[in-house]
Amino acid sequence: KIYEHDKLVVRTLENQDASLLAKWLSNPEILQYYEGRDCPFNEQLVIEKYFNRDDKVTGCIVEYETVQIGYIQYYLIDDEERREYGYCDINEIIYGLDQFIGETKYWNKGIGTKLVKSMVEYLLKEKNVDKVIMDPQCWNHRAIACYEKCGFVKKKLLPFHEMHEGEKRDCWLIEYSRCVVFKGMALMPSYEQETSVRHLSPCPRH
Repeated sequence: KIYEHDKLVVRTLENQDASLLAKWLSNPEILQYYEGRDCPFNEQLVIEKYFNRDDKVTGCIVEYETVQIGYIQYYLIDDEERREYGYCDINEIIYGLDQFIGETKYWNKGIGTKLVKSMVEYLLKEKNVDKVIMDPQCWNHRAIACYEKCGFVKKKLLPFHEMHEGEKRDCWLIEYSRCVVFKGMALMPSYEQETSVRHLSPCPRH
């Protein structure tokens, strides 16, 4: 188990989770926001992408009230990503984050907001992270609004950044810094504040 907060549990991805990810990543409702509806996954593809990897991504299953409802991953960004995102000259610990809620009946319940806030808090406390970044596609306004409520801010437009359903899509680089300035006050992520969010997915790391 990575951490537990309220009714949420985030645990490390295990081999037996491959069929669960395959179920979620073959659902067009999920794929519309994560990976793309033209890229459905079977179990073998899930194993190849999410299990047989050497990029030091920590993949996790999200549980809510003991029900497995989604996926989240975090990773230290590499030198290539630092160059792409403009962090070459910054000597800080920067992690990337991607996630989705795979069980659609749990959309619009504020769970996604709670998940993002609690994961950011975990990374700040346990990994001593200075910044957390994501790169959601520009059209995914609901996800971006959720992240902004969690303390992320838009930093840089990334034109034609992500191939999604046959098109190169523009994305926003968004960032959460250790000290977030909001209305003149320094804030840390709050577990207690919660807002409804349906679609969480930034561009998944490939």
